[in-house]
Amino acid sequence: MEEVVRLHASSGTTGKQIVVGYTEKDLDTWAECCARALTAAGATKHDFMHVSYGYGLFTGGFGLHGGAEKIGMTIIPVSTGNTQRQINIIKDFGSTYICCTPSYALYLAETMQEMGISKDEIKLKAGLFGAEPWTEEMRQEIESKLGLKALDIYGLTEIIGPGVAFECSEQGGMHINEDHFIVETIDPDTGEVLPEGSQGEIVFTCITKEAFPVIRYRTRDIGILKREKCSCGRTLVKMMKPMGRSDDMLIIRGVNVFPSQVESVLLQLGNTAPYYQLIVDRVNNTDTLEIQVEISPDMFSDTVKSLEDHEKAIKSAVESTLGISAHIRLVEPKSIPRTEGKAVRVVDKRKKG
Repeated sequence: MEEVVRLHASSGTTGKQIVVGYTEKDLDTWAECCARALTAAGATKHDFMHVSYGYGLFTGGFGLHGGAEKIGMTIIPVSTGNTQRQINIIKDFGSTYICCTPSYALYLAETMQEMGISKDEIKLKAGLFGAEPWTEEMRQEIESKLGLKALDIYGLTEIIGPGVAFECSEQGGMHINEDHFIVETIDPDTGEVLPEGSQGEIVFTCITKEAFPVIRYRTRDIGILKREKCSCGRTLVKMMKPMGRSDDMLIIRGVNVFPSQVESVLLQLGNTAPYYQLIVDRVNNTDTLEIQVEISPDMFSDTVKSLEDHEKAIKSAVESTLGISAHIRLVEPKSIPRTEGKAVRVVDKRKKG
């Protein structure tokens, strides 16, 4: 322990937090991984980095802070909370890069609109968004509303934190820092190693970590690895955007359902706000799925007939994607809770066991 200079902990999405130690060398390795992610996004020492990830036991804030410091960027360590103040800081300080969860990026865009601030009044060029699964449709939504390039960054506290893998400006998958981490995909049920290009559970082994090295750590993230050459020139293996976590996956009436599939459908339809929740229950021994979808403020004054048509369109699109029926309930603007951290997408009321 005398060599451990810092402790962090996982966000506890799968139960009790996992606590991880870092040596001085581990912190330098982590900063290097995050610096690569920022460099791949085009950042230089002339840029201003607005950090909206939480500082504390959660690894997001300190991870990107360390990477930005290594590049020599001007860091604005805002952390989470006070969204209006964050927007004023982005505007007044001339922030050019931002990092936060993708759901918080959308909340920032929504609040900016309410404050009457247009994307042309801010200088953001790119954002590094991670810590929760998000879809291509959500990327397009963030990019159009904030006027920046939205890039994915991936990591787990148990491996090192954010910076294990990162998107370059090509936005075609995340480069994995293979000089620090060995990556495999396995069949989540049998543990069998799968060939490149197969969808499976991502597994990591740390090869340079000192304080908390893990061997063949199962991430529960479902994804695909590809080793095709990237036009950015990097030769690192890529992982495609994870479609979700094996423990996020819902089994409803025998069908595998990922929240990201629902998000993709809603954003493709484009006539509702990008806020939703899946309410799963069991009635008379049968699983039920209700999807609560927030309507946008301009839809709030629509006729009952118009809203019913929206519900039917969502129901039809969801059912053709998921392969199961779902009850769609349109809810008022701002009625689904906003969060500065990971969005709560699923409420599973079924009794365990």
